[in-house]
Amino acid sequence: MLAIDFLQDLLNTAKDHGLLDLPLVLPHNQYFPVVQYADDTVIFIKANARQLFFLKALLNSFAESTGLKVNFQKSIIPINVPDDKLEILSRTLGCAKGYLPFTYLGLPLSLTRPTVADYWPLVSRCERQLVSFSSFLSDAGRLQLTNAVFSALPTFAMSTFLLPKTVIKQIDKFQKYCLWRGNDINSRKPPKASWQMTCDTKQNGGLGVISLQTHNKSMLLKSLHKFFNKIDIPWVHLVWEMIYSNGTPPTGNKNGSFWWRDVLKLLPEFKGMAMATIRSGSSCFFWLDNWNGFSFSSMMPELFSFVKNKYFTVQQVVNLSEPQDLFHLPLSEEAFEQFTQLADII
Repeated sequence: MLAIDFLQDLLNTAKDHGLLDLPLVLPHNQYFPVVQYADDTVIFIKANARQLFFLKALLNSFAESTGLKVNFQKSIIPINVPDDKLEILSRTLGCAKGYLPFTYLGLPLSLTRPTVADYWPLVSRCERQLVSFSSFLSDAGRLQLTNAVFSALPTFAMSTFLLPKTVIKQIDKFQKYCLWRGNDINSRKPPKASWQMTCDTKQNGGLGVISLQTHNKSMLLKSLHKFFNKIDIPWVHLVWEMIYSNGTPPTGNKNGSFWWRDVLKLLPEFKGMAMATIRSGSSCFFWLDNWNGFSFSSMMPELFSFVKNKYFTVQQVVNLSEPQDLFHLPLSEEAFEQFTQLADII
């Protein structure tokens, strides 16, 4: 990691001297984008032959000063770059040409939503567990194998993507075979309980097998928690600055990449179980979100029907000089009574 910090400093210095340009200018971070995992390094750079020439010179200097060998046989992956220009860029850097989609850390990376076929390596890894020693285990052993292996293998993918129902259904099929039939896929032995009951908790009479679909949603709900709390990580800053630069949190509009749109599908479930703690009030809707122990839209439905903009944030309401500006006037008698209650609560 110390060596990579040195590489980061080299790239930042080259950027400060105008030799390299940031591929994406963001207010929160002026570092040159480098992603490091174990011994793999991904550098994002503009599709410019001059900048690739400087990058190669920097990488050679980095290799000479640290003793680390840079593998230039790794692929250059283009994003919206024509094939003729990609040919020039690959020759400049002296590396192979790669294309999207490709696999990184076991996950399919693409500009579009991964297909079911892109997840097939994951499904195959789960299927290989059936041909092991599951037939030699007792029912209790197969139950432990199901929860420890089949539920764990797709966890990394489920924490990143909303898996297609076809993929989850196929992995569930392998779990059922392991639990009820060992490793014999062709066995006609019927299951001893429905899968819904099997996935129920032991307190409710189930076996406590993890439901992959529920587990997938719970993993992605963490992304919404990080987003609304504006945790200091790059993707959170990127989404706020590129999609919600006006400061208004997500509403019914599904903007952004396929990944973010999938995460936003869980927004009603997230807000149904989360309560906001007010600080600036810029990421919390005054009427729709639970920030006072309840949502005002459900507590005061008559008053809410007169609201001009249901997507006002708490910050925007607090900054209003006249509270009546929130509503279409005149109010009904029931709405006015609720308005009086609202004033007392606020």
